[in-house]
Amino acid sequence: MTSEELKARTKKFSLMVIDMVEKLPNTISGRAIAYQVVRSGTSVGANYRAVCRARSDREFISKMSIVIEEADETLFWVEILQEKKWIDCSLLDLIWKEGNELTAIFVSTAKSIKSRLNKS
Repeated sequence: MTSEELKARTKKFSLMVIDMVEKLPNTISGRAIAYQVVRSGTSVGANYRAVCRARSDREFISKMSIVIEEADETLFWVEILQEKKWIDCSLLDLIWKEGNELTAIFVSTAKSIKSRLNKS
């Protein structure tokens, strides 16, 4: 998968998260979780763009670590929403699946670059 394809995919992920957040209840806890998940979910795409501008392998790994952390945090909030049953399961399942796939891609890419660094 090219970096341009991943940019598009992470942007789509951000939009899915935004759409999901719009469906959360307007309660204290609903707003708090909405803030957290929209921040982490949109951060995946924004920080992935920074990864694409990395000037070295070490900078790449550092920036990719942030993307992985934000993706994992988003998955945590999706788990909370699944348990609260505030949102239709089919939407949550779609975001969960995409978040896990993106995380796997990012982790695999980071491992490859780390391996290359360790060989030099």
